[in-house]
Amino acid sequence: MLQYIDQLGRRVEIPSPPKRIISLVPSITELLSDLGLDGETVAITKFCVHPESWFKSKPRVGGTKTLHVAQVHELHPDLIIANKEENVQEQVEELAKHYPVWISDISNLEEALQMIEKIGEITGKTDLSIKMADDIRERFQGIRYKIAEQKKAAYLIWQKPFMTIGNDTFIHDMLQYCGFQNVFGNKTRYPETNIEELKSLDIELLLLSSEPFPFNQKHIEELQPYLPQTRIILVDGEMFSWYGSRLLLAPEYFKNIISDIN
Repeated sequence: MLQYIDQLGRRVEIPSPPKRIISLVPSITELLSDLGLDGETVAITKFCVHPESWFKSKPRVGGTKTLHVAQVHELHPDLIIANKEENVQEQVEELAKHYPVWISDISNLEEALQMIEKIGEITGKTDLSIKMADDIRERFQGIRYKIAEQKKAAYLIWQKPFMTIGNDTFIHDMLQYCGFQNVFGNKTRYPETNIEELKSLDIELLLLSSEPFPFNQKHIEELQPYLPQTRIILVDGEMFSWYGSRLLLAPEYFKNIISDIN
């Protein structure tokens, strides 16, 4: 057993390397796959849709916020990977009484890269995870030079009520890399908003995310009359909110958005 510090500062004793991993975080599930940990990952959640082969074949222990604890016990994990925001604290604390639980807490790119490297260290994939983090870092550095000027933007994740993102979220950091000024950057977490507030903020760009609420073209058509001077676009929420190996793809996706709106 080796002792590791998770992103909440907790000391966690984990077998070296773990052989029976349960991931409770969709973006980290994809990371485990890209690190070559198919045999070691014994279960995921119903929201872990990448890779598709895992989603179809691996046992699912409920949703990220509705875990089936009894099913977890049946699988006898030697490592559970959770996230402070995506999982329910009480459920994670209950599991931590029985198993090593390493908890991530990510609000910006650098914390995501630290997580990737630490997961690699824990699972015996250090070299691969360091190379992946370095590659992601280099790709993100490349998009900064394409930013001409910041555009005032809002990013919606939900409707009825409309919900957006504050300055302490990972999505906010991704908007910064795109050269977008989050008009809700003076708020925290996921504040509610409404049409009247959106109209008052002189927004140049409104991004409608594909998750957790699946905005589509009809929502653009509903909103556009209220915001005639605002460019409204649909965006892939995974590119803005998944902080695992999907970050390898995000910079090119962001470049295309930047190019399209300029």
